[in-house]
Amino acid sequence: MSAAAPLSYDVVIAGGGIVGAACALAFVQAGFRVALVEREFLGSGATAAGMGHIVVMDDSEAQFALTRRSQQLWHALSATLPSGAEFEALGTIWVAADEEELAEAARKHQHLSDRGVPSLLLSCKELEAMEPNLRPGLAGGLLVTEDAVVYPPTVALHLAQQAQTLGAAILIGHAVTYLGDGELRLDDGTRLLAPRLVNATGAEAPFCTPGLPVKKRKGHLAITDRYPGFVRHQLVELGYLKSAHSLTTDSVAFNVQPRQTGQILIGSSRQYGNEDTAVDQPLLTAMLQRAALYMPAIGALNVLRVWTGFRAATPDKLPLIGPAPADATLWLATGHEGLGITTALATAELLVAAFTDSAPAISPAPYLPSRFNQLHQQQTTLQEML
Repeated sequence: MSAAAPLSYDVVIAGGGIVGAACALAFVQAGFRVALVEREFLGSGATAAGMGHIVVMDDSEAQFALTRRSQQLWHALSATLPSGAEFEALGTIWVAADEEELAEAARKHQHLSDRGVPSLLLSCKELEAMEPNLRPGLAGGLLVTEDAVVYPPTVALHLAQQAQTLGAAILIGHAVTYLGDGELRLDDGTRLLAPRLVNATGAEAPFCTPGLPVKKRKGHLAITDRYPGFVRHQLVELGYLKSAHSLTTDSVAFNVQPRQTGQILIGSSRQYGNEDTAVDQPLLTAMLQRAALYMPAIGALNVLRVWTGFRAATPDKLPLIGPAPADATLWLATGHEGLGITTALATAELLVAAFTDSAPAISPAPYLPSRFNQLHQQQTTLQEML
């Protein structure tokens, strides 16, 4: 029996998480013939494991531009999302434990205000009134009012189904064995041809495209029984910014989120060099103890489930969005680390702008994969000179 003839499209996307699903919908809306390929199920991987926080981050101007633009797209999309997406603009409170962190909250407030992002600096008393289950005596905080939450698996499925309704092909249940040179091959022998291929496989991206500067960063999450009103906003300690920047050591930070069900999602942890999907009990204990340090009563709540997932991390904390340097047919949409939910829509928008030769809403330059090639070349040249 001869092999089946290859299938041809304008764009083929590997990875059916929220980034791949967002890309599929954006591409088909732009008039492209699209195929989306997913090994497991739509919205699996990091999308199924994540908190769903849609947050503006300002660690760098590039990070701010991508997260803010995507947040604006989320708010525009929110009215069309199904109820199961659980979209809520509750706002994030960055909690300041002491005067040093309160000064950082004030800096962050000014930085966001200068860029048109609504926020409110909170005193100790204002923080206590907004979140009475926080421990007394915290210095204050910063409320970023337009931050939101969604339930990522439902959103990814919705975006992919919308793309399918508009004509996109969805192929589920088979792994990619080759991606490059205008061709994607699956483990069942299926061949998909396209002048543009997109690697949106998150932490698995280096398996499809060897050599990418993407590493797995393991995280833990826990969810409680229903306790309506116990937490009213997304709460994150300002010390999270420091722990999230560590590239080598394991870390935990206070990060809790109320869900529409009344349940409370508790995070967060970060680990490099651990690709075991099992729960790391000492790290989980440290994460829950960190939560109880900020919210003492949370320790008495019933935790129903604990799970792990893997973020796709890059050395400079920015994603890879754009053409792969060594293959004219291959494009990347990976390396978003803990901001994949937030930045999925802006990632898709940037690629659509590139594919249609239209002006992007923000500059794509900081996210281009070629930046790591340039850095490697500079380091090689320096070594040769020495």
